[in-house]
Amino acid sequence: MTKQGSTMKLTTVSILAGFAFLMQYLNFPLPMFPPFLKVDFSELPALVAGLMFGPLAGVLVEFLKNLLHYLFSGSDTGIPIGQLANFVAGSIFVVTTVLITRKLQGIKGLVTGLTVATILMAVIMSIANYWVILPAYAFLIHWEVVGPAKTSLVLYGIGPFNLVKGVLTALLFIPLYQRLKGRIHLPKIS
Repeated sequence: MTKQGSTMKLTTVSILAGFAFLMQYLNFPLPMFPPFLKVDFSELPALVAGLMFGPLAGVLVEFLKNLLHYLFSGSDTGIPIGQLANFVAGSIFVVTTVLITRKLQGIKGLVTGLTVATILMAVIMSIANYWVILPAYAFLIHWEVVGPAKTSLVLYGIGPFNLVKGVLTALLFIPLYQRLKGRIHLPKIS
């Protein structure tokens, strides 16, 4: 890649990370889920970066938006547990979508990628919440969620929430992809 191409890539990824950071603040709860679970569409710029420049560019957008979010908003626990969870969920979603879309090009590949990414994100984040994230919150802010209450929160709150968030993000991204597909050149992975 030329110096000019590297500069354009760095600039584009930085701008997309800035958009993603701002989009994190346009979050909203869904009525059927616990109020601390909020939907935002900050994965959209990360998906664009990932499809344009590869999965690591999408992960970089996820990292930068969460770093900025922590620096500007802080955390209830003092450490960025929420931002780390958002980074992991977003990275799973973006990397899975990008890899499958590059393998199975076109709208069929994108829909397949978004579907698999949504399911994978929901499953991994359910496990991560049960074993790591909820216990970390319990330890740091003395929030007791144990036994059946914890299982119920993960099975009926966090897991379904991530499925809904993935579906909503996919429904917004597919028309965006259709508009941008002339600018996004996907190298086929063999």
